Amino acid sequence: MEKNDQAFRIAGGKFLLNGEEFKLYSGAIHYFRTVPEDWEDRLRKLKAAGFNTVETYVSWNLHEPKPGVFDFSGMMDIVKFLKIAQSLGIWAIVRPGPYICSEWDLGGLPPWLLADPAMRLRCAYPPYLERVRIFYETLLPMLAPMQITQGGNVLMVQVENEYGSYGNDKEYLRYVDQLLKDNGIDVPTFTSDGGWENMLTGGNVPGALATANFGSKAAQNFGVLRKYEPEGPWVCMEFWNGWFDHWGGEHHARDSKEVVQAMNEIFDDGGFINFYMFHGGTNFGYMAGANHYGKYTPTVTSYDDDALLTEWGGYTPKYHAVRKALFARQGIPEAQWPVLPAEAPLQSIGAVKLTEQAMLFDHLDVLSKPQTSVMPESMEYYGQNYGLILYRNQLEAPQDNCELLIDGLADRAGVFLDGSLKGRLDRNDAYGTKVQLGKLPKGGQIDVLVEAMGRVNYGPELHDRKGARQIRIDNQLLSHFEVFPLPLDDLSELRFAPAKAAKKSKTPVFMRGMFSTTSNADCFVHLDGLVKGLVFVNGNNLGRYWEIGPQKSLYLPGAWLKTDAPNEIIVLELEGGSAAQVKITDAHNIGKRKK
Repeated sequence: MEKNDQAFRIAGGKFLLNGEEFKLYSGAIHYFRTVPEDWEDRLRKLKAAGFNTVETYVSWNLHEPKPGVFDFSGMMDIVKFLKIAQSLGIWAIVRPGPYICSEWDLGGLPPWLLADPAMRLRCAYPPYLERVRIFYETLLPMLAPMQITQGGNVLMVQVENEYGSYGNDKEYLRYVDQLLKDNGIDVPTFTSDGGWENMLTGGNVPGALATANFGSKAAQNFGVLRKYEPEGPWVCMEFWNGWFDHWGGEHHARDSKEVVQAMNEIFDDGGFINFYMFHGGTNFGYMAGANHYGKYTPTVTSYDDDALLTEWGGYTPKYHAVRKALFARQGIPEAQWPVLPAEAPLQSIGAVKLTEQAMLFDHLDVLSKPQTSVMPESMEYYGQNYGLILYRNQLEAPQDNCELLIDGLADRAGVFLDGSLKGRLDRNDAYGTKVQLGKLPKGGQIDVLVEAMGRVNYGPELHDRKGARQIRIDNQLLSHFEVFPLPLDDLSELRFAPAKAAKKSKTPVFMRGMFSTTSNADCFVHLDGLVKGLVFVNGNNLGRYWEIGPQKSLYLPGAWLKTDAPNEIIVLELEGGSAAQVKITDAHNIGKRKK
C-alpha cells in the first residue's frame, strides 16, 4: 500500500481513521508473555469481545539479552504478532519503552546495563542513551513498516512509559521522542502517566498525546488530564481491571460489575479505553519483577492479573460482562456478535515420579564458568543476567563463636559451611543479616548461594543489582572469592543418578522425572511438599514456585509438550523441600476470581 500520512490522525479532539471518527476500544496482550502458538487464539477472543485494537509493550531485555546480540524470533517475533492481529482486522498500539514497568524484571531494561557501576537509568546519562539508541535503531526499522501510514495496523507509538512516576528529565524524554521520529515512526505518539498532576507534568512531551492510567474515578482523573489535553481525545491507556500478585500476599480479584461500571464511567465522560490487561499471560523463567516500598516484594510467576482471559486463555465472568457492555456501547445487537472461539482445552497427566537427582553443588563444573574477585561483586558485574550466584570463600584461620553477615543482599541466600546448611537469609531481614557459624577451629569453606528473585520494576529503587555487596565475619570483611554464576540456562550436562542413591541433605537439588502425553493441551504443575525453586519442562523454564503462595501451581503451555516422545521435567528445589513426585493436572491453583 502507498504511504498515507492521513490514514490515522488526531484532530479537533478526535481520533480520525481515513477521515472518519474512530472510537478506540483496546485491550493489552503482551506477545512475550504468551507462546506464539496461542497468539491467534488470544487475538480472536479480543475481537470477539468487542475490541478493535490490541496494545503491547516491547521487552528490551528479551530482545537484547547481551549487548549487541538481538533476538526477534519465536516468542520474540513482535512483527509476526502484529501481522496476525492485522489479518484479523485488529488495529495495534505499540509501547516500545525503552522502560515498560509491567511487573517485569527491571521494567524491561536489560540487566547488563547495571554492569556499569555509575549507570543512571531513564535519564540523559550518555552511556544509557547510547544503548537506547542502538536498541531503537534495531527495533524501529522493523516496526515502521507495520504502521498504518505504510500499510500496517499500528496506529500509535508510546514515548517512554509512566515517566512522571520516576523522573522529570525532559531532555531524556525529548531524546526518546526524537529517536522514534529519526527511525521512521510517523504515526501519532503519546505518553501515559498516572492521573496526578505532578506525574502528567513530569511525563508529558510536546507534540505527543498525553494519556492517563487508572482503574476508577474517571471524572477525577480525566479532570486532571484535561489540563494537558483540553480538546482531547482523552484516553485511559491503562484501565486496571485487575491486579498482580506478590509472593506471600493475597490473590487480587476485582468484581465484574465494578469493572463494567468503571468502564462505562470512562465512556460517559467522553473517554476511550485500553484494558490492562485483557490477557495477562505468564512471567516465564526469571521475568517476574518486584516492587519496593520500604520492603522488597517480588511478583509471582503468573501474570493472570485477574484479566478478562485467564492465564491460559480461558473465558471468565468478567470477559462475558465486558463483552456485553462493549457491544451495547457500540449499539451492536446480540444477534450480530461474533461467535466465540472455542474454550481453551486443558488436560490432566497425573502424578509424575521424580526418580533421579543431581546435587547442584556437585555440578558447578557444568553449570558455571567460575571467576575470581577480591571482593564479592554483583551478578551484573560478572556478566550474568538472571538465576543464582555462588560466592565461595576459604577461611584459613580459626574462628571463635563467629557470625557471618551479608550486607546488600539481593535477594535471598543460603549459607553453607563445608557443605552443610547453616542458615537462610532474606533481604527483608533487619540490617546486619546474619547466620551463626559457631567455633571454627580450622576455618572452613564458606558458600553463600544467592537467588535473584526479580529486579525492582517501578520507582526510585530501580537500580537493583543482584547478589551481595559484601560478606563478613563479624566486622571483618572476607576477601578473595571464587564466584560461580549460575544462570541455569542449560541443564543438559547434569549427571543424574537414581534418587535412592543420591546424597540426602538440605543443599539445593535437581530432581528429574519423565512423562508421556498424546495431547498438546495446556496443564498445570502442582508442587505439594516442595518449598521453593524452579521448574523446567523440555528445557523451558516455567518460572519460580514458593510454598508461601498465593500461587501454588505453574502454568505449562501445551505447545511445550511432546506427543511423540517422552517429556522431561526438572525441579530445582532450593530450600529442602521433599517430594517423590509432582502432579500435572487441568486444575490451577493461583487464587480465586470474583464474578
